[in-house]
Amino acid sequence: MKAAPFEYSRPASVAEACELLANDEDARIIAGGQTLVPMMAMRLARPTRLVDISRIPELSFIRDDGDAIVIGAATRQADVEKSGLAARKLPLLALALPWIGHTATRNRGTVGGSIANADPAAEIPLVLTTLGGSVIARDTGGATTISADDLFEGPMATAISPLACLAEARFPVWTQERVGAAFLEISARKCDFAYVSVAAQVALDANGRCVTCAIGIGGATSTPTRLKSASAALVGLEINEGYIRAAIADEIAALDIMIDPHASPAYRRRVAATFALRALLAANENALRTGARA
Repeated sequence: MKAAPFEYSRPASVAEACELLANDEDARIIAGGQTLVPMMAMRLARPTRLVDISRIPELSFIRDDGDAIVIGAATRQADVEKSGLAARKLPLLALALPWIGHTATRNRGTVGGSIANADPAAEIPLVLTTLGGSVIARDTGGATTISADDLFEGPMATAISPLACLAEARFPVWTQERVGAAFLEISARKCDFAYVSVAAQVALDANGRCVTCAIGIGGATSTPTRLKSASAALVGLEINEGYIRAAIADEIAALDIMIDPHASPAYRRRVAATFALRALLAANENALRTGARA
């Protein structure tokens, strides 16, 4: 099939993009187009106008703000993957990026596009949620900050207004000296959509006890899910298999698992528990080696 007829605009600024969105409620933003274009070809999406933000300079950057690495919405995933700054300051994101599609996908796909699309299996939204990050969306009325916990409302649904343009994403930086991360994922084939993915990051003190812990589950639930109670329960402990199993048991059991033809809820729950254990052990081991990556 072919896409339904539409108008095409390439604004020079975010302000101009917001004006275009405000004047046409059926307009859609496009940057990498890795999801929107196939949906248009199948006529699952029929925007009246595409607002192409891919060449707006103010939306393409990777910036160190001290407590966070800020990434512009139109920044290519491949550029973040190659960034030494992101690799040093965001080990969890660096581990997750190679799991996104193929090299060609990451060359076109954008960080903001992955977040705004809100696919439950997407890796970048999972990392943003796990680290407790946030985004800034802009419309004709100004800028709005939305935390990752409030951002994802369901499959392909976010709290970003249809009249707003996602401008940037803020990924918190952990400043402890001993930080380790791990990212695990399972799919039918490498680079396919994940059935289950798990992101984990751990910071240890000089005695090897957990100072901070974050773990998130993707793919299995309708939105990325941060295991807040499990993360808090491990603080102050020398992490081991027994402590992890006890910490994650209740939250994993309570997950509202998606039902689809690809994997049963029982399978996804079992994999989520297994991967959570493995990821936390790997992240802890990496932190013990002073932050080497899994």
